[in-house]
Amino acid sequence: MALKSKLLAGTIFLLVSLAFLFWIRPWSSNAAIETPLYGNVDVRELQLAFRTSGRLQSMNVEEGDLVATGDSLASLDSGPAEGNVKIADAELAHAEAQLASIRAGSRPQEIAQARAAVRDAQAAFDDAQRGAERQAQLLRTQSTSRTLLESAQTLRESAAARLVSAEEALALAAAGARPQDIKAAEALVAVVQAQRDQAARTLADTVLTAPTAGIISTRIYEPGSMLAIGQSVYTLALTDQLYVRAYAEEPMLSSIAPGTQVSIHTDNGARYTGQIGFISPSAEFTPKTVQTPELRTSLVYRLRILVKDADQGLRQGMPVTIVLPDVMP
Repeated sequence: MALKSKLLAGTIFLLVSLAFLFWIRPWSSNAAIETPLYGNVDVRELQLAFRTSGRLQSMNVEEGDLVATGDSLASLDSGPAEGNVKIADAELAHAEAQLASIRAGSRPQEIAQARAAVRDAQAAFDDAQRGAERQAQLLRTQSTSRTLLESAQTLRESAAARLVSAEEALALAAAGARPQDIKAAEALVAVVQAQRDQAARTLADTVLTAPTAGIISTRIYEPGSMLAIGQSVYTLALTDQLYVRAYAEEPMLSSIAPGTQVSIHTDNGARYTGQIGFISPSAEFTPKTVQTPELRTSLVYRLRILVKDADQGLRQGMPVTIVLPDVMP
């Protein structure tokens, strides 16, 4: 009877032991599954501003609005910029007219006038030459004075100078502009054209457009405000790519690498697929945003995880849980 009692007790102990082992193995497995990484959603943002200064005329979108690439978001008073474009157009037209005049050279009428001036100067010189010769002959016969002879010679020299000047003017009119003058006029046109292009760009910059798709997260100013160059008027949250910033201890680095696929869980039960895109090469102390007291004094490595199937359920700073492939349920 005692032997049967011992056998029964041993059988019961064995069954209890086997049941405990079967119970503890799933519990241990679940413990492994419950060792994830923790992080926060990181939404990239752009500060949108005008490239020129002026008075804010219109704000076309509100906070929370979805915008597409190229959408008009705001505009400045374009009056001053339009005036500068008109001034630049007039200056450009003047410079181009000057260049065309220099390239064309003298008109036929101007050349004819230069030739007539040469003929007049030649006639005046011939007359002065004859007068000087006559006074020289009279002086030899004592019929005039040396003073009158010198006056006649002075008139002849003056007429000769005017003749040379007229001939040079005719040569310049016939030859046209020098190459250096043409290049200088061309350079002036190029400078004025650049100034006109800059004025046109300034006019175009009075309209602020969305550089990419996203959600307006902040509207900073209202119409009527005076803005300086580069002063932000909107904050745009990008929706094309969302990231999760997480931190891993050194022992976990052996099981992860850039390109590793992970599962991202939110507190409301939503799940997303992610891919590790970056692992920091240097260690740092765990930021306080990681909700694990045991790790806050540990040295960890920062991870950047790209969310492949992100939607509007993910918001900036939202805490998430990242499950690695070898521990995903």
